[in-house]
Amino acid sequence: MTLRNARYGLACGGLALVGWLTTFASIPSQASAADPQRGALLFQSCTACHNVLGDGVGPDLTGVYGQKAAQRPDFNYSPALKASGLTWTDANLRAFIENPQALVKGTAMLFPGYAARDDVDAVVAYMKTLK
Repeated sequence: MTLRNARYGLACGGLALVGWLTTFASIPSQASAADPQRGALLFQSCTACHNVLGDGVGPDLTGVYGQKAAQRPDFNYSPALKASGLTWTDANLRAFIENPQALVKGTAMLFPGYAARDDVDAVVAYMKTLK
């Protein structure tokens, strides 16, 4: 093998590696995607107060995604949540699950929030499945 051929092989091999890395780097990894099954496991801590059957200490969370906050007629919400004007969008659910008191000062929600962004995203993904 000549020096010229060796350089060509390295250059082509390098370009192939760059192409391969570029292709696979653009595919979202499963680890970074919000996992509703993991969210269901994390949501178990929420079931101390919330039940998707409507008989919990806190309001039933079935179908809340996309809805206005504090709208269930069968639950006595805090004045702070009633006055919040929130709609349960991705951003608002994330903020509330991360730190309820920071988003709605005076809410009756006692949960301190999840610190890890992946945990918050997983719970939001699970809540979107509750229809």
